[in-house]
Formats: sequence, structure tokens, C-alpha cells
Amino acid sequence: MKKLITFVFALAVFTGVNAQETKGAQIEFEQEVIDYGNVEYASNGEREFVIKNTGDAPLIITKTKGSCGCTVPTKPTEPILPGKSAVMKVKYDTKRANQPFSKSITVTSNAVNFPTKVVKIKGKVLANPNAKKVTLKKPLKNSTASK
Repeated sequence: MKKLITFVFALAVFTGVNAQETKGAQIEFEQEVIDYGNVEYASNGEREFVIKNTGDAPLIITKTKGSCGCTVPTKPTEPILPGKSAVMKVKYDTKRANQPFSKSITVTSNAVNFPTKVVKIKGKVLANPNAKKVTLKKPLKNSTASK
């Protein structure tokens, strides 16, 4: 009987500790990588990450930071209530011609599952159609035979 009471008590403590870990805001992204694919030079580089709060307390996004100056995220300004979603906009500078890109955005929040979460964008900016083409002149032939 003593063992049974000890087992039930231990199970109750374990269950209580486990339940406490899941209390609070929880962050979930609809997608963690947005693939721009091939984008035109100087086109709209704005995309949206959908953030959902799957926890039981308001989710507050405290900070968002792009991995470089060419990636600018805009965080939601209001707390995200339990069960609700919000949008984090990300703008990539598409005036970087003929280059593939892969950038990250770090999201800091009060989420108990991921207080810091990294999401990514990737794609390729196509060549600038208005860029002047540089043509190299052919080198002159070396005529040493005439001397």
C-alpha cells in the first residue's frame, strides 16, 4: 500500500510539473522558410510570416532582427491572444541583381516553447534588365614580325 501511495504521489507531482511547462504563450509559424523563387530586379520584396499563439497566455513579440541591412522585419505591435494569429512583414531589398540570397530573421518573444526563434527567406533576384552591358574590346595583336 505504501508503494502505491508513493507511486500515485510521484505521478501527480510529475504531471503537475509537466503541466506547468506548457503554461504560457507558445509561438508557432505557418511556415518557417519563405521561398521567394526567382524575383524581378527592384520588384516588391515584401512577404509575410503568419505567427500563431498556441499557448494560453498573450504572446508578445519583443524584437525582430534581420541578418543584414537588406532584410527588414516589422513585428506585430499588439500582443497575440491565445488561439489568434498575427503577421510579421519582412522586406528584402531586391535591388541586388543576379544573386541568390538566404537570410534569417530572429524573433524574440515571451513564448515558453521558443523564446528566440529563427525563420528564413530565400530566393534569387534576376538580372537588372536596364543594366548597361559592358563589352570588352579584343586585345590588339602583337606585331613583332615587322621590326
